[in-house]
Amino acid sequence: MSPARRLAFVLFLALVFPSLASAIDIKRDIEYARVGDLSLKLDLYLPEKAHPPLIVYVHGGAWRGGSKKENPLRPLVDQGFALASIDYRLSTQAPFPAQAHDIKAAIRFLRAQQSQLGIDAHRIVIAGASAGGHLAALVGVTNGDKELEGTVGGNLDQSSDVQGIISLFGASNFMTILEQSTDHGRSVRIPALQLLLGGLPTEKPELARLASPVNHIDAHDPPLLLLHGDADPQMPPEQSKELAAAYEKAGLPVKLVIIPGAVHGGKQFTDPERIALMKEFLESLPTK
Repeated sequence: MSPARRLAFVLFLALVFPSLASAIDIKRDIEYARVGDLSLKLDLYLPEKAHPPLIVYVHGGAWRGGSKKENPLRPLVDQGFALASIDYRLSTQAPFPAQAHDIKAAIRFLRAQQSQLGIDAHRIVIAGASAGGHLAALVGVTNGDKELEGTVGGNLDQSSDVQGIISLFGASNFMTILEQSTDHGRSVRIPALQLLLGGLPTEKPELARLASPVNHIDAHDPPLLLLHGDADPQMPPEQSKELAAAYEKAGLPVKLVIIPGAVHGGKQFTDPERIALMKEFLESLPTK
C-alpha cells in the first residue's frame, strides 16, 4: 500500500470509527498491595482525555477463578472513561472477606496515587460481572463498613467509598440463592460457596449474611444499575430483583434491566445499547 493510500485508509478509519483515533494508554500490572508474598495488581486503561467517574472493574469466575485480563467494559474506555481492572485474592487463596478487603484496598490505592497515575479518583463507580458483580455490589453498599474494610495495603487515610455501582448478573443474597437456583445452578454454586465461606450458607449463616449485599442497604448507598438475563442458568435473576427491591424499599436510585433470552454473560451485556445505558448511568451520577 502506498503512503498516500495508507494515509487515506487511516483517515477513513478515524472518520467511521472515531474511538480508534483516540489514544488509549494501558498501564499493566500496577501493584496496589501485598499480602505476604502475594502481589495484588491492577491494569489501568486511560483514554486520551478521561472524564470522571473512574470505573473499577471486578472480574468474575465463581470467586475461585478469573483474572483482571477479563475486561468486557473496555468499550467504556473508548467512550472516555478511565478504568482499573483489578485482581483480588481468590477463594482458593483466602476465604471471604479477603476479597472485599482487597477491592477496598485497591480503591484506597487509586485515590492515594491518583496524581501519579494521571486519573481523577474523587468519584469512583465499581462494576463487576457474575462473582465480580456480587463483590462490586457488596463493596458498593458497605461504604464505611469497618468489618469489610480491612487493612490490606494501608492507605487508611484514604476513603474506599464509591459513588455508583454496576452489577452484571451477580448474587445479592446467599441465604436465598440456592433455593432460587436451577439444578445446574446449584451444581455450580454449592462448591463455589463452600470454598468461599468455608461451608454452605446454612452452615455459616453469619458469614453468609455479611457477604450478602441485601443485608447492608441503608439510606446512604450510591445509585445502582443492575443487568441480568432472564434465561441465566447459573445465577438466578431473582438475585438482582431482590437487590433492586431492597433499594426501592429504602428509596434509593436503582435501575434493573432484565434482558430477554440472555444467559450468564455474553455480548448482549456489552452491545451498543447496553454500553450506552451504562454511559448514561455514569454521566447521571452526582458530581459531589
